[in-house]
Amino acid sequence: MDIEKIRQHMLNSIHQTLAIYQNLVNTLDQQTATTLRDQNDAPHGWTILEVLCHVRDFDVIFYDRAVMIRDQHNPQLPAYDHEQMAIDRQYNQQNLRQVMVDLQQSRQQFVAFFNALSPQQWERAGIHPEKGHFSLMDALMQVCSHDLTHLEQITRILAGH
Repeated sequence: MDIEKIRQHMLNSIHQTLAIYQNLVNTLDQQTATTLRDQNDAPHGWTILEVLCHVRDFDVIFYDRAVMIRDQHNPQLPAYDHEQMAIDRQYNQQNLRQVMVDLQQSRQQFVAFFNALSPQQWERAGIHPEKGHFSLMDALMQVCSHDLTHLEQITRILAGH
């Protein structure tokens, strides 16, 4: 399989995972989304809403990093504290339906961004705060991996209750 087919497969994946998030939360009300917790991190595991807020916010962070990589020469990508973001942004106080709307909008923007890259732009890279050398292909793989991690987390939360 050539690299272009792999990219297209991953782009399809990050588009499809958005539908999976939506299907998982369609039947949830605000109370359920804010009270069921990840028991793997009990008693302070994230709720479903906190997970979705995290995914939404990191879609924006991942997008901003990707734009930096495209537009700058070997940029130093900023680090973020996801636990502190959850506290500062009061994730569990946010509206579930609005979070899903925001996630859908940011994801569509991200897919369009990746689809518009030239073959030369795909080769561009920056310096990730934890991973070091980090290309736009790495950024796409990170979104795919991040989605799988949190889809598994949400299904685990739902299965535990």
